[in-house]
Amino acid sequence: MFNLKALQKNKTVRYGVPMLLLVVGGSFGLREFAQIRYDAQKLRRKLDPSLEAKVRPVTLEQEYEKMIINVDEWKNVRGPRPWEDSRQYQEQMRRKET
Repeated sequence: MFNLKALQKNKTVRYGVPMLLLVVGGSFGLREFAQIRYDAQKLRRKLDPSLEAKVRPVTLEQEYEKMIINVDEWKNVRGPRPWEDSRQYQEQMRRKET
């Protein structure tokens, strides 16, 4: 049989086993606390049935139709650099357009 004092002096038993229990036990505990958080978020996301009836689904195609612009007449205009005077640069760009 092992001597109890020999086990108490062993560094693996003294430091390794509690550390291993802390890491493994902590991961299980963390999982449980995280699950509580995600369950609470699911409950908050649920809409009231009367409000849900008012909300209409929006598709990507509908939003794209709203954003269509005339690409042929579009012009890329850069903004002023930090060392340039923005008012002076805007006036200069307006003169070039006309």
